[in-house]
Amino acid sequence: MNISYDSYKIFYHVARYQNITLAAKALYLTQPTVSHYILELEKELGCKLFTRYKKGVRLTPEGSILYGHIAKACGEIGRGEEDLKAYLELGQSVIKIGASETTLRNYLMPILGRYKIKHPQTRFQIRNTVGKLVESQLQEGSIDLAVMATPYPYHDLSITKLAEFSMSIITGPAAKIPADVPMTLEELAAFPLIALELGTSGRYYMDTLFASCGIPLRPDIELSTADLITPIAMQNIGIGFVPRRFCHNALSEGRVVELTPARPLPQRSICLLTDPSRNPSGACQQFMEELTASG
Repeated sequence: MNISYDSYKIFYHVARYQNITLAAKALYLTQPTVSHYILELEKELGCKLFTRYKKGVRLTPEGSILYGHIAKACGEIGRGEEDLKAYLELGQSVIKIGASETTLRNYLMPILGRYKIKHPQTRFQIRNTVGKLVESQLQEGSIDLAVMATPYPYHDLSITKLAEFSMSIITGPAAKIPADVPMTLEELAAFPLIALELGTSGRYYMDTLFASCGIPLRPDIELSTADLITPIAMQNIGIGFVPRRFCHNALSEGRVVELTPARPLPQRSICLLTDPSRNPSGACQQFMEELTASG
């Protein structure tokens, strides 16, 4: 098939607006021109893409299948045009970064600050994300790179280790759990546990850790962000596994106590993730070199 980008662009707008007149207005075309393109596209593809009704159009099942792919392509082209416009008009390079809360706080923020001082025309677009979303975000191009904590079962990504960090087991001082007595995971599992929600690398870490001892993880409290673990543990209502930096102040001030595991907790890593099938821009490549040098 030799179908032009214009045909798919018009299809995309008609599907978005569900109205040929509104799509024509957005594209600065006449309504007959848009209708003609849609009819020709349907003829070329051999199927109906829209069902017409009084107030507009709806995608057919065939049209929905096509739209799922065309929307990604048109969205990526639109983002590319915006990035290029920003670069030409403002002299800016745009770097789109995905990062978890843990990596932003534990690692990334000071590097971003130093890089911005050296390269003031660089503009960062930062998306707070979780492990289960990163692969699709990199593959569709909504982010250029990701800085995430491990472990997590990424499959088709390039992974470069940047740094390591330690985990602590904490609870409130009034929980009356002896901090200096080593405890096995089986013993810890008898207490209410605080964990991150499924799909995060922090939850995957805990699931894997407990599974290695044959213990299913059944947390009493599930949270969306790691910075909530310490405040909740302070209330003496559960035991939390948290990056040491997240609880450092609370530990030094006696607002939480650190429990002693019978076996040392595995270290976790902060890693740079990229999609090997996509070519990074010059600005993105330069920033990745800065990241690896900082590690």
